[in-house]
Amino acid sequence: MQANKQYKVLLVDDHALVRAGIRSLIERIDGFHEVQEVPGVREALALLERFAPDIVITDITMGEESGLDLIPLIKRRYPEAAVVILSMHASDELASEALRRGASGYLLKEAAPAELEIALHAVTRKDVYLSPAVSTRVLQRLMHAPPVDPGVAALTPRQLEILKLIASRKSTKEIAYQLDLSEKTVAAHRAQIMERLNVRDVVGLALFAVKHGLVDKPD
Repeated sequence: MQANKQYKVLLVDDHALVRAGIRSLIERIDGFHEVQEVPGVREALALLERFAPDIVITDITMGEESGLDLIPLIKRRYPEAAVVILSMHASDELASEALRRGASGYLLKEAAPAELEIALHAVTRKDVYLSPAVSTRVLQRLMHAPPVDPGVAALTPRQLEILKLIASRKSTKEIAYQLDLSEKTVAAHRAQIMERLNVRDVVGLALFAVKHGLVDKPD
């Protein structure tokens, strides 16, 4: 950690008491005295550029919102910020997915306060920190995982969701209804997906999804 630097932390959790407890712990750690807290993804994004945090600590499940979806949104808008997932789930699958989306750490809520300090110091050094309960299984999973296609990696979680539905022969109207989006928003996502994948039509999208195992091959 850089000497005398004061790191700014944005805490995202939908439970006020949890936020208060974690904030209190963070503010006791030398170098981490400026903490802002918000209850969800939208509030975090609204505060992001104005607060310019060095570290974002977020829960995974926050009502209908997901901290996993927040990770790429933060990294795209503010790539210098390190994202640490703070979760009650000791899941190597969730931890692996968090890392794949750009997180720098995965910390369990049952961890001791000392582990929180270790994790914060680690990510300020640009290291990755994983709670011991998941670290070994995550490394094993990542070592045996097939490489991710650059085209797939270029898509946001929402775009991947829409791509899978398109490949499953869902109409724009059906996708909009299923995801509670407007048809205009779905059409905009589809256009962005085509641009990022360099695909010209819906058939091409379906073929891409099948080729990369995003959906089963149709009969």
